[in-house]
Amino acid sequence: NHIFGGSAGNWLVPALHTACANTHRTAVLADASLGRGGRIDHKRLQNAVTLLQESFSKTLNDRKELKPDTSWSEEGSKKAGVVYIVNQLFSMYFRLNTLRLCKNLVLPVEKRHLHEQGPKGEMVTYRYYVGRLNMFEDQYENAERNLDYALNHCHRSATKNKRRILNYLLPVKLKRGRLPTRHLLEKYSLHEFLPLVEGIRTGDLRTFNDGLARYQDLFIRRGTYLLLEKCKTVCYRNLFKRVYLVSRRSQLPLDLVGKSFKFLGMPIDLDEVECILANLIFQGFVRGYISHTKRILVLSKKDPFPVSAVIPS
Repeated sequence: NHIFGGSAGNWLVPALHTACANTHRTAVLADASLGRGGRIDHKRLQNAVTLLQESFSKTLNDRKELKPDTSWSEEGSKKAGVVYIVNQLFSMYFRLNTLRLCKNLVLPVEKRHLHEQGPKGEMVTYRYYVGRLNMFEDQYENAERNLDYALNHCHRSATKNKRRILNYLLPVKLKRGRLPTRHLLEKYSLHEFLPLVEGIRTGDLRTFNDGLARYQDLFIRRGTYLLLEKCKTVCYRNLFKRVYLVSRRSQLPLDLVGKSFKFLGMPIDLDEVECILANLIFQGFVRGYISHTKRILVLSKKDPFPVSAVIPS
């Protein structure tokens, strides 16, 4: 970092990138090899973070303005090396579960629009991590936009990277009521999503719950379990819509809705049905109101079940 900071131009940026990547990789391997009883303290990785944060500052605070498509030279701006280092730090922060520190990277980078230029691979990786960060902050619209960008601009032969992106993009899309095709799931071997998608599509709550329970450990490791649990709301919405379409009644008795749960092998009382419906109405998934005294759901005559894709996140 000292040598890099005292150099002219950005001709040392590729060497700095290599040093940062090797520091990151070595720290992870050292922590893994020194871990006791399967527990890793991440001490070496935390030390590596300090070194990369210094590298980030030296590239970001270069006084020369970044010009697009400039080569490495003694006249170039060190800012050309920012995004690569930010991506390394993102990876380290996610491993250390210190996501609050990501904002210290995102704000200065996006204020200077540094994430909008540079190698395509760096921009894709940046959008992938920012999309994941948006997801954890419940900013689903931003998460979908960033992860969509990462998927659409990922190299066509980078199947593993596309699968990694889809691991987070699919839960976001499911939460927003947008279902992937079976072909897509099978193409990228994302079989764990099949029961969830089928359950949401048909309103089959039992299939959805069984799939969520079967792959619970996998989803917890990815950090998507709680989001997928929230997708149950969309499944409820589609279940009630099917009851509405079958009965063809704008005033649905709650006991009729309760029978649908019983048919699925998940009997619940009418108070629970009323609670679920009240939540759906509050979130905008259902248009109507509940007559508590008559135990009836009165649905709007115009579009009682709005398309999930247009419901604000």
